[in-house]
Amino acid sequence: MAPPTRARTGSNKKAQLGLFTGYLLAGAGTLFGAALLVISLWKPDSFAPLRSKAADVASSAGAAGAAGRVGTRSFVEALLAYYRAGSRNAALAREMEVARVKLVQAQAVAQENERLKALLKLGSGETRPVTYARLIGSTAASTRRFAYLSAGTSQGVQPGMPVVSPYGLVGRVLEAGADSARVLLLTDSESLVPVRLARADIVAFAEGRSDGSLRLRLVNLGINPLKPGDVFVTSGAGGLYPPNVPVAIVAQTTRDGAMGQLLSNPAATDAVAVMPIWQAAAVREIARPLPSPSAAPTGRR
Repeated sequence: MAPPTRARTGSNKKAQLGLFTGYLLAGAGTLFGAALLVISLWKPDSFAPLRSKAADVASSAGAAGAAGRVGTRSFVEALLAYYRAGSRNAALAREMEVARVKLVQAQAVAQENERLKALLKLGSGETRPVTYARLIGSTAASTRRFAYLSAGTSQGVQPGMPVVSPYGLVGRVLEAGADSARVLLLTDSESLVPVRLARADIVAFAEGRSDGSLRLRLVNLGINPLKPGDVFVTSGAGGLYPPNVPVAIVAQTTRDGAMGQLLSNPAATDAVAVMPIWQAAAVREIARPLPSPSAAPTGRR
């Protein structure tokens, strides 16, 4: 069965009437607009009150829109400023950390330069060092107190030579290899150094205690003249250590002397000087073994 034919628009009076009304309103609006245009061109001031009223009505909406734009812009700018401030603070914090590290490094370099300058002054005296070296290790976890030098027999180091720093005596060479040596520190229990009081002619022995301190035993017992703060230096007795090298400072007095602290702490010392034996001939004479009675010549009359 064929579908019914579609009705045309012209046959619908209601549709025709609506279309006619639309054309009529469009024409009237066009004529009204043209009339307003002619009037505005002929008398421009005629619509001034209307424009003022329209501007007054639209001003509140414009103000609200402007406030919204300003508020949105301020909020965005605040967010951007907060982000930028956070980024700048983080960058400044990183720069401060780097600057702090650089400052510490500069201070360490300055202190090392001062120590090296003081160490080089040791070579300006009558007795010049055999060589300069560094303490490259120590026996921190042992009852014995040894340190290791970065110089040996190739640099002229021999057993028995004193090892000093700009602050005082460190110890003496115990064993020497080709390019390294072992040093017996003053705090070792086998270390015994003849010393004297710097301010008076009072002699003593500085004995190591294996705990970082020294025991200062007076040779002549009696009234103890020592007091905290007194400084002991090497006396030169025995011919091994040169005289007047700082050794220890009195920390606490005892019945037969005092307890002393090292003036040259090996833990805080890196560069040292190896000095020649003060009186090598005398030391060799003392160390020479005595002849046995059987080897002595026996003559008969």
